[in-house]
Amino acid sequence: MDEGMELKGCVCRIKSCAGQLLSMEEDLVTDLDDDSWDLVWRDLRLKATFLYIDLSRVISRSENDERRKALTLLANKFFYCTDELGDAVTSQSVPAMKMCYNDTAQALRELLAALAPPQ
Repeated sequence: MDEGMELKGCVCRIKSCAGQLLSMEEDLVTDLDDDSWDLVWRDLRLKATFLYIDLSRVISRSENDERRKALTLLANKFFYCTDELGDAVTSQSVPAMKMCYNDTAQALRELLAALAPPQ
């Protein structure tokens, strides 16, 4: 497969998954029953896994060392926030979840901005 096409596919999946994560806010801030908490946690983990795989491909194939380092820092921040959000979901704490979701969403927006091609 053409490497450029693979990277375009990775970026497309990243944007799609990011859009889904950013739209999860309503699901996260409502009262959930026990089964819903588990589904939200699993959905969050699944999305984070796909993002991890695609981001690692994009970062490793980045030709500019400075860009690679910047993307790595932003990705690490995002995954740290995602882990914190997962912990909040596991504890079923809506206030903690709201705070962690906001941090995760902000880190994801910063990462998406950095992935955008330079103007």
